[in-house]
Parts: sequence; C-alpha cells; structure tokens
Amino acid sequence: MKVLTVLTSLFGAGLAANSTYYNPILPGWHSDPSCTQVNGTFFCVTSTFIAFPGLPVYASKDLVNWKLASHTWNHESQLPGLSWTTASQQQGMYAATLRYHQGTFYVICEYLGTPNGTVGVVFKSTDPFNDASWSDPVIFRPTKIDPDLFWDDDGTVYSATQTILLQTLDLTTGALGPINNIWNGTGGVWPEGPHIYKKDGYYYLLIAEGGTAQDHSVRMARAKSIGGPYTGYEKNPVLTARGTNEFFQTVGHADLFQDAAGKWWGVALATRSGPEYQIYPMGRETVLFPVTWNEGEFPIASTVKGKMSGWQLPAPTRDIPGNGPFVADPDVYDFPAGSTIPKHFLYWRVPKQGTFSTTAQGLQVVPSRNNLTGQMTPVELSGRQGLAFIGRRQTDTEFTFSVDLSFTPKQIGTEAGVTVFLTQFNHIDLAVIRTKCGLSLRYGAEAQSVSEPAPKSKTIPLPKEWRASGSMVRLEIHAGNRTHYTFSASRVGGDGQAIEGSKQVVSVASAKLVSGGTGNFVGSLVGVYATCNGAGSGTSCPAESGNAYFTRWRYTGEKQAISATEEVPSQLGHL
Repeated sequence: MKVLTVLTSLFGAGLAANSTYYNPILPGWHSDPSCTQVNGTFFCVTSTFIAFPGLPVYASKDLVNWKLASHTWNHESQLPGLSWTTASQQQGMYAATLRYHQGTFYVICEYLGTPNGTVGVVFKSTDPFNDASWSDPVIFRPTKIDPDLFWDDDGTVYSATQTILLQTLDLTTGALGPINNIWNGTGGVWPEGPHIYKKDGYYYLLIAEGGTAQDHSVRMARAKSIGGPYTGYEKNPVLTARGTNEFFQTVGHADLFQDAAGKWWGVALATRSGPEYQIYPMGRETVLFPVTWNEGEFPIASTVKGKMSGWQLPAPTRDIPGNGPFVADPDVYDFPAGSTIPKHFLYWRVPKQGTFSTTAQGLQVVPSRNNLTGQMTPVELSGRQGLAFIGRRQTDTEFTFSVDLSFTPKQIGTEAGVTVFLTQFNHIDLAVIRTKCGLSLRYGAEAQSVSEPAPKSKTIPLPKEWRASGSMVRLEIHAGNRTHYTFSASRVGGDGQAIEGSKQVVSVASAKLVSGGTGNFVGSLVGVYATCNGAGSGTSCPAESGNAYFTRWRYTGEKQAISATEEVPSQLGHL
C-alpha cells in the first residue's frame, strides 16, 4: 500500500477557491448522518441502534475536527425499560434527523423492536453540548421509519418517512396528521431516509433508494407544494457508488446543509470496502461531499472519495465547548477512583446498574452471567438484561488498542478480556479465564452469517510468574493492515511497563469475521468485558467470580485507508 506522508496544504492562505480534506469525516461506525449549521458551528447526529448512550451529536467549526458534544439519549429514564425489551442486534434507534429552529435543537428518531411496536421520539435541547439539556422525548406513533423534520413558512411542522409518507406533527403532543404518500421514488427498493428543503420556490425532496448495501443511492424530486405532486430529477441518482469500482461503496442516506458562507455541502453514509465488499469492519461511516446548487436547479454532488477537493473550508480550530473527545484523538485513560466514564464509550443496551465503576484499582467491571454471545433463553442469559461489555468505536484502519487487566477469579469458567465486537453473534475475544488448571488465556470468536469460518478456540495456561499475586496482564489488539487483527498478551511489571520479552502473540484473526454478518447496519467496537459464563442465578454471578479491573486503556489510531491502494496517517489534517 502507498502511504501518503506529505500533508496536503489544507489550511494555507491559498485556499480561497478550494480546500482538500479526507473522508470519512466521522470514521468508524457513524451511519445515517444528519447535519445542520448554526452560527458557524456544524452539528451532526448518527444512528446507534441498540448501543447506549444513543444518538451522538458531534460539533465542528471547520468540518474536519469533530468533537463529541453530547448524546441525545443519555439516561435510561428518558425511555424507561425500552432497551431491555429489545431482542434483535439491529433494532433500537434508527436514522435520526437533526434540525435547529428558533433557538432549539431537535432530534427526531424512531426506536424499533419494542413489544408495542415502533416508538417515535423527538428530543429537544437549547444546549447540545450538555447531555442533561436533552429533554425527555415527545412520543409519536409512526407507521414507517426514518423520520424527517421540516417547518414550512407558515409554521406547520411536517415529518416525512419511508415510502415516502408525509404527515403533520405536533411537537408538543406527538399527534400525527393524515398520511399523504407524496412520492414512490424511481422504482428502486426501500425509498427511505427522506429530507425536505425549501429553496427558490420549490420543495426539494431527497431520499435514499436501493437498500443500504451496494445498490444504495440518493434520489431527488421537487414540487411547488409540499404535498406534491413531486417530479423526479431527470438525472437521478444525484449520488451513488453503485456499479463502480470506487473504494467508498454503499453511498447513500444523505443530508444537505449550508456553511456560514452559503455554500452547500452534503453528508452520507459509505463503506470502505471497494466493490469486493468483503472486508469492512468499521461498517457504515460518515463522508462529506461539496454540493453545487444553482438557483432553480437540482443540486450537483461530488463523487465521494477518500481525498476530496471542495469549497473553501472554515479556518481550522478546536475551539468547541464541552468535555467530549475529538473523534481523531487517541484514548489515554487510567480510570482513577471517582473519575467519569469517557463520554464516547458505549454499552450494548443499557447496562445493569453497578456493573461499571472507577475505583482505586481502575475500571471495575462486575461480570455478567451472560457472556458476549448469550443464548435465547432464559432472558437473563440473553444479553438483554445487562451485558458486562464497554467499548469504543474502531475509528481507524490500522490501530493499537491495549489494556492492563487485574483479575483473580476463583469460579471456574469466569473470564475477562478484550474484544473486537460487532454484535453478540460476531466478535473476536482474548481473555484471562479460570480453568481447572488455573488461570489461562482464552482466544475465541463468534462468526455468524459471514464467509469466514470462526477460528478454533484455544486455551493457553498462563506462565507461573504471570499468576503471582498482584500481577497484571496486558491484552492487546493490533490492526497492522486492512485485513487482520493480531491478539497478544504481555506480563506487566511493577513499574507498569510490559516486561521485555514476555509478549505472546496468541492469534491472528481475519476482519471478515466482523464485517457484515449479523451487523451489516453497525460497525466494530473495541473494548473490554467480563462474564462468569452462565454460573450463578438470576442476573448475578457467584461471589467467587470476583471483579475485573482494567487500567491503562490506550487506543491509538495509526493509518486510514482512503483508496484501494492509499493510506494516510490517522492524524492527517487534524489539529
């Protein structure tokens, strides 16, 4: 692979005409983006499905340096009990729209997979940099997914949804008006993800079509009245990678917005897979493209590539409020007692209370009875009542992730370790486990609905000196190329450093194991977990299971793939 090491003149004085930047702007699992610009700051929301906290809002002043501002759904009491009723791996929060109107930010979304059907939600905030500012949702009951939010000039609020249905929406009560089927798209499957824009006397309707895989596309139509009739653009699709050899595939589910200078931009989801569509562990990511939208015409979108040339970017800055991390920043966390769990960490559903805490020994994880895969019944072993897993998105093609683990369980079968986690049915793990022979390393994977067979599990007894009282084990996941992960373990010395010569490579795993499969809507997380593998009763493990303690959590992005043959340093273009 060719590595680009010379920084393009991204921020120089000579950028009056065009700027260069790199896609994806939100790397890692950031699907179904919706964005807006308010007073020179750009805001985007993306889907989270059953992950929690849900619906992250990112902020940037330059379209390059993006900071996690808040999560719209950030405490369980906003939607009490909903998470634990959701059985499927890819239900939950689907395809939100973010809009700003008269001083208030709105995020409209739908939660799928509850016993009572789909739940429409509208969250509101006057301060998107503060989790606590997001309201409890106004509930509505849609019949289709992917809700848009649009205010007409007379103040009437509309929501458009899949297939493409238009209804008025009362933002106080959640009441929906009569259904009006305003457009059926151009004949492709799944016309969805609608957004409405009013410009030059027309209502422009943008939709996704063709499904969210390689036939994905962006189509547009327009009408003089919001209720139609809508006339499709004769040059549809406006944007697609369908039938091409582009590295960025599955391009679709777009949204359009203007910068402070009035220039138009678009965001969409895309997958860095090339036409082979075999290896894409980060799933669907957010890409940015410049748009030319002349008066009275349909917009013209630039083809999505890794290296883009577009309108002049705003001046680079990290001057963004809030305490969240920037997307491209490394993780350096030691979890001192009483410290806050990092804002970008995610759980798989709402966690059981008390499972995660920061202590004098680091991040304490109380093992769950259910393991990462779980089983259908009983429910307490399914993962639906608290999976003891916490992670962060894989945001780089090549990266190194490691943690130090202190773990001395007495219950046979209890384990704690690291994982590349796509869903409960697609993950790759390296753990310390108590066996009949003592503490051992266990490597294994779950690989459902992928072409790559799951590797055979292996258990390796820990060397005697590694099992000494107070010893710690460093577990590491390294992606040194686009196709494989290397799992290794080292003994940690009293100085907190890995002892030279102790590192053992346990296994190398294909990224195909966590590409698509049962998680074709999501993307891989890397993180830690603990489980007693079914011992105990109810949702509790036996006391002999002990707790796992993780310190020295490190994630460092190294390279980003931007084409089939090119990679750039992960920090390229970022402040």
